[in-house]
Amino acid sequence: MLFFVSISLNGFSQEKTESPSIDYKAMEPKDWSIELDAVVSAGKTHKILLENDEVRVLEVTLKPGETGSLHHHRWPSVIDVLERGHFIDYDANGNVNIDTSKMPSDQKLPTTIWLDAQPPYYVKNLSGTLSIHLIRVEMKR
Repeated sequence: MLFFVSISLNGFSQEKTESPSIDYKAMEPKDWSIELDAVVSAGKTHKILLENDEVRVLEVTLKPGETGSLHHHRWPSVIDVLERGHFIDYDANGNVNIDTSKMPSDQKLPTTIWLDAQPPYYVKNLSGTLSIHLIRVEMKR
């Protein structure tokens, strides 16, 4: 669930309103909100290295202890994970998708994985010393 906060100019009143629930899993990725696209919503952690009609290549970096912004990836991707410690991946409602601290930690890095389009989610880097650092190649077609 997304929340919006409005504050009056005099600073004394606050209003918190809940956004309408959107079922991204039921929608076609091409119809997902541009406001939650990774480079729009999570531009602090997602840097475009190359973009054309075929692909978008992103460098993604999440510093130790950092929590990323809610965002989505509308295209399937190949991800080359260069560095990471443990992390938690949350859906848009704050439910845990993945908690790597509860998984075997025998994965060798770098490693390459495939992901389908990802509806809105955010990641918290649990490591106090390691960044999450990866290259993500999104396949636009």
